Amino acid sequence: MIRVLLADDQPLVRAGFRVFIDAAPDMTVVGEAADGAEAIRLAGELAPDVALMDIRMPGVDGIAATQAITTDPRLANTHVLVLTTFELDEYVFEALRAGASGFLGKGVEPEELINAVRVVARGEALLSPLATRQLIADYVARPRLSASPAAGALDRLTNREAEIVRLVATGLSNDEIAESLFLSPFTVKTHINRSMTKLGARDRAQLVVIAYQANLVQPPGDARAG
Repeated sequence: MIRVLLADDQPLVRAGFRVFIDAAPDMTVVGEAADGAEAIRLAGELAPDVALMDIRMPGVDGIAATQAITTDPRLANTHVLVLTTFELDEYVFEALRAGASGFLGKGVEPEELINAVRVVARGEALLSPLATRQLIADYVARPRLSASPAAGALDRLTNREAEIVRLVATGLSNDEIAESLFLSPFTVKTHINRSMTKLGARDRAQLVVIAYQANLVQPPGDARAG
């Protein structure tokens, strides 16, 4: 059973998500938080599998709460899925940098919500290739984000690992990477897991962010010029 924590300052939003989640046969809502501070406290008490986290909340916002949860060693198995009204904004990118496993628009259909929770609960990232490229190309390229401690960490990667991380950052799936490099999907997954360990990335989402921050992949400047 997937245990879910809801964090949103709007009671009606929480109530709607609770209905959908509790109706799924393999998941249940174990707690609700109206702000980031309460989300951090409840996460520590309940250790949910997934925290659905609103970004904009009074007091401690969703970004700070996400970072507190994802850096707590007791909550290594808790994954954060960010909820946002506007999918491509700087807050979403900051949430991914803070350790969120992906993001989801609040207007999502019930089936998409349930599938997203399942994906994140498995430890996978919920990032569509198009949204990932647009989001990171826009914000990682900014001067204030160009410097990153991840740059030196790339020296720990083998040439093959660096190549695969670069392809992950372009939005390719494991199967697509395997096909392009003439490797098995299992081998690709092994390289990705080793790269995440070496770079200190919790999941694929953080691996993508690190790749762009460390300039392993260059954001396409033409995407903003037109």
